[in-house]
Amino acid sequence: MSDLWKTTPHRRWNPLEREWILVSPHRTDRPWQGQVETIQRPPDVPYDPHCYLCPGNTRAQGQVNPRYQHTFVFDNDYAALKPDVPKLHENQQDLLIAETERGLCRVVCFSPEHHLTVARMDELSLRRVVDTWAGQYEDIESRAWIRYVQVFENRGEMMGASNPHPHCQIWSSESLPNKVARELDSQVEYRQAKHSCLLCDYLKIELDSKERLVCDNAHFAAVVPFWAIWPFEIMVLAKDHIGRMQQFSDAGRDALADILKQVTTRFDNLFEVSFPYSMGFHTPPANDGSAHDEWHFHAHFLPPLLRSATVRKFMVGYELIASPQRDITAEAAAERLRGVSPIHYLIRS
Repeated sequence: MSDLWKTTPHRRWNPLEREWILVSPHRTDRPWQGQVETIQRPPDVPYDPHCYLCPGNTRAQGQVNPRYQHTFVFDNDYAALKPDVPKLHENQQDLLIAETERGLCRVVCFSPEHHLTVARMDELSLRRVVDTWAGQYEDIESRAWIRYVQVFENRGEMMGASNPHPHCQIWSSESLPNKVARELDSQVEYRQAKHSCLLCDYLKIELDSKERLVCDNAHFAAVVPFWAIWPFEIMVLAKDHIGRMQQFSDAGRDALADILKQVTTRFDNLFEVSFPYSMGFHTPPANDGSAHDEWHFHAHFLPPLLRSATVRKFMVGYELIASPQRDITAEAAAERLRGVSPIHYLIRS
């Protein structure tokens, strides 16, 4: 891209969610007098007797965790969705519309060791996590009424994580979430118009230019999306046109574990802190009679940190009322992430 984009206010189109993002690169040097966060430090003990996710401990409702050795999956004790709810519907003049929603919610503990994060886990352990995710997709999607399965991880207190033990959540529902529905429509319409895959074509541009490429391996690439909203947002894209995690080969699953470790390691090393983020995989809908050949497997990492370990971006004002906006360009963010070490080291105390 021309150097003029580095200093000129402009907007960028997000073809997946069909919205514009305002970019204001000239604002990166503005002084900061806002809220300063406390540096988040990872726990330093492999076992916490007070942690409700550690092996052998009792959870809030009295269930006792097994003394698991690797991953551990259980139904969420405080599930946002439930499989057995009465079927209700209300519509008042097409304005006040409500209907019941069924679903399943589960928790996946990545490791019995309380002090680990994805960045600090070894690749064999992460591969076990990938296999667990794939197994959960297969199991949950086997229920004919499930339409979508969302695997996501909130990392760090700044992102609302209630427990530092390495874990994620799985929420599945009988309808499509809003963002997934928009991505589905975009990919279907692109395929119909172009006779190709939206994200395959996009990834080719990124791999050719390397302007926003952060890291990659044989099966995956991690880029700061051209249309990124969060300062150091990353999208992980499969290099092969595959839709579902359970369709990846053994080599592909190894590569997924590797790219997740590469991304989270670079995050931690950027500001020498246990980097907070929300991460989620986007996969095609289930049980709707379509093969969804248009869908391309990808994951979103949405971290809030802006210019240091203690200064974060807030989605307020113009972003909430009008349109998403960012200051640091996607190209500058990718350059900074490429420049940090891909080898994890101890976070400052």
